[in-house]
Amino acid sequence: QVQFVESGGGLVQPGGSLRLSCAASGFTFSTYAMSWYRQAPGKERELVAGITTLGGSTNYADSVKGRFIISRDNAKRMVYLQMNSLKPEDTAVYYCKADGQSIWGQGTQVTVSS
Repeated sequence: QVQFVESGGGLVQPGGSLRLSCAASGFTFSTYAMSWYRQAPGKERELVAGITTLGGSTNYADSVKGRFIISRDNAKRMVYLQMNSLKPEDTAVYYCKADGQSIWGQGTQVTVSS
């Protein structure tokens, strides 16, 4: 079955960096665009970044543009989110998802605080 396992979250100070990883299984990974989403306490889940099947095109929410980088490794069935210059407002649970699939993983918590 379709499954996503996110990892790499944690507590980081403002201005710091984290790299999130997502391991995907149960579907033909290389044929799906992939996205990262996040959900902060009391807020709706929002799209953070997306990447096309071969990684040739990416898109970002305005709030993370220039700070976050999404990438993928189709051979390893992995998608990554490099997060730099983190801000307290980036605090959220981060999820990866395949576009067109309805399954969500358990997410990974990112907390940005001094």
